[in-house]
Amino acid sequence: MRVAGFGFRRSATLASLAEALDRLETRHGPVDRLAAAESMRPRVEALGEARGLATLGVPDDALASAATLTHSRHSRRARGTGSVAEAVALLAAGPGATLLGPRLVSTDRRATAAVAKGPLRGDGT
Repeated sequence: MRVAGFGFRRSATLASLAEALDRLETRHGPVDRLAAAESMRPRVEALGEARGLATLGVPDDALASAATLTHSRHSRRARGTGSVAEAVALLAAGPGATLLGPRLVSTDRRATAAVAKGPLRGDGT
C-alpha cells in the first residue's frame, strides 16, 4: 500500500495540495491512500474526495516518533518532526513502512507531500 502524507501552511489551498500530489505521483507512481495529521485532515479529505481516495488520520502527538529524511527547523519547532508530510506518510502506512524519497514541495511553497510504502494488506494493496 502506498500512502501520500501531507504537510502544509495555513495559507495552502486545495490547488496547492493537488499540485504536490501530482508531482509526487509523477515521480513515484500512483498512491492508494492520502494521510494527514488529525488537526490538518479536513483539507486533505477534500482532496481525497476529489480524487476518489480514502484519507487516513494520524494523531498529531505521534508525529515526533517518525524518523524522517528531511530535517526542517520550522517543522521541528511547529510540529516536533523534521517533516510533517514524511512522518504522516510513514505512520499511516503502518509498521515497517519506508519512504520512497524525501518530501516534495508544491511550486507555491505552501504544501509538501511524501509517499511511504507499507506492508501488503490482505487485499493485496
